[in-house]
Formats: sequence, structure tokens, C-alpha cells
Amino acid sequence: MSEKIPHIPVLLDEVLQVFENIPKQEGDFIDCTLGYGGHSEAILKQFPHIHLIGIDQDPEAIAFATQRLAPFGERFEARQGRFSDLLPSLLEGSICGILADFGVSSLQLDKKERGFSFLSENLDMRMNPEAELSAYEVVNHYPQHELERIFREYGEERAYKKAAKAVVDAREKKPIVSGMELSEILVRVLPKRGKTNPATPLFQAIRIEVNDELGEIVRLLDALESHPPKGAVVGLITFHSLEDRLVKQRFKKWSTSCICPPDAFRCTCGNDHALGKVLSRKPYIASAKELQENPRSRSAKLRAFQFFA
Repeated sequence: MSEKIPHIPVLLDEVLQVFENIPKQEGDFIDCTLGYGGHSEAILKQFPHIHLIGIDQDPEAIAFATQRLAPFGERFEARQGRFSDLLPSLLEGSICGILADFGVSSLQLDKKERGFSFLSENLDMRMNPEAELSAYEVVNHYPQHELERIFREYGEERAYKKAAKAVVDAREKKPIVSGMELSEILVRVLPKRGKTNPATPLFQAIRIEVNDELGEIVRLLDALESHPPKGAVVGLITFHSLEDRLVKQRFKKWSTSCICPPDAFRCTCGNDHALGKVLSRKPYIASAKELQENPRSRSAKLRAFQFFA
């Protein structure tokens, strides 16, 4: 390709290691967050009998990945949309593996016009540019109590009230139109955090709200629980404690065989309720080498689960 690859896939070696657990290493593989095709390209190379379906909301990512993965011919197909909308019908097929990387791609973060960063001249943060809700709407029109909720729940920020009030006070004078402007407002009222911009978790909180990121994860997990793909391996990469908690708790539920109350004298449920097994007790994290090459991988965690055949 003439165009430079814009995104380094995180935990790539670990992802390939996890999917070695696919029994026959063939069938349909779903990459729920196709992005720029890094994980998908490696999977298609590593497992030559797999047919891969890549899903993404971002038309720019779909176009890039389609060009990048063209050499694989009919072994690859792209679908644009939310994975929560598309996954349920795909689960009716012969699925061998499912991957989701819940992080925002480097290209989305670095392109100022996408409105994700502190240096952006606009406020957008939409993964799907055609979606109705943008960061501008959240910042300028959400009531103060809703901003407090977002900053507290998604940003896990102790000074959430002070931050929300600062935003409301500023927008009463004039609309907040850029990431630079919002960052300056927040930095003035938040405690310093070393070299990290103290507004980082609140920008992340707004992004989570704009894209309903936690809701998407819950809907993905619900779909898998309703239609468990027999024998399939599921690998989910999270970047936030709230995301990781959702995945960890659901995998624990799926691997629990006895669902009797903890104080039950003996098991009466049949002790056969497990849907599969967790493939690693602890999540996979980036190696020292990867952290050096790609600092954005520092908060990435990969958890893996395999459904019973």
C-alpha cells in the first residue's frame, strides 16, 4: 500500500496466542472493531482457513482496511455499522472466533479534525461521523447534573462537580467549540497528575458518552450469552477499568457451573450451567518491548473465553 499504516494494533502477539485455541482454526471469524485492519491482517495470515468479517462504524477505517486486506480476496469482507446491531445475525453462522478491541485508533485520536484530542479545533469525538450526538452537544447542552454523572461514572474523577461547574460557567459566556478550549477550562480546576494532562479522563468520559461505548460492550456480551457460538474463542481488549470490569464479571458468570445460593447446604441446580471456560486467569497485558514501541498499549488488557463445543 502506498498509504502509511496509521495504527499499531495492541497486544498482537497475545491475540494470536489466544486464537491458537480455536479447535480446527477454520470457519467465520468476526473482528467487531476492524479499525485499520492490523489485527485482521495478522489473523488472516496466521490462520489460512479462516474467513474474516470485519465490522466498524467509521467509513474511513472501512475504506482503508478494505484496501489493505484486498490481497486476501474473498476471505475478507467488511460491514459498516455498530457491532451490537450486526453481531446477533452473524452468530447464527459457523463462528470460530470473535475479537473486539475497544480502544480508539491512533488515527482517530491524532487527526485534529475528528475532535478527540486536546489540540483539536473542534469538538466531535464521534466514531461514526454520521451519528447525531457529538462532544459539542454534550459539552454545550447537557445539564450540569448530567455532566457530573459522566465525569464521575466514566471519568472516575473525584473533582467531578467542580469540573462540571467550570464547563457550565464557561459555556454561559460563549459556546465551547474546541478541544483546546475545553482542555484549558478543565485544567484550571483539576489537580495536576504528573506529565499527564489532568483533563484526560474527562475527555475519555465524554467520548464514552458520545459513542455509548459501555452500552455497546454490554450488548455484545448479551448477544454472546443469548446465542453462545459453540467452540468459539472470544478475545476482548479493554482500555478502561469500567470496560474491563464488565468483561471480567461476564466471563466469570459464563464459567460458573453451580448457580446455587452461596449459603446452600448442597447443590440443587444441576451444576451444569457453565457456557465455557476462561482461557487465562489474569488478563494479558503489553510486554516491556511493546510498551516501549507503543506507549498507548499501557492500559490495554486482553481477556479470553472459549465456549463449549
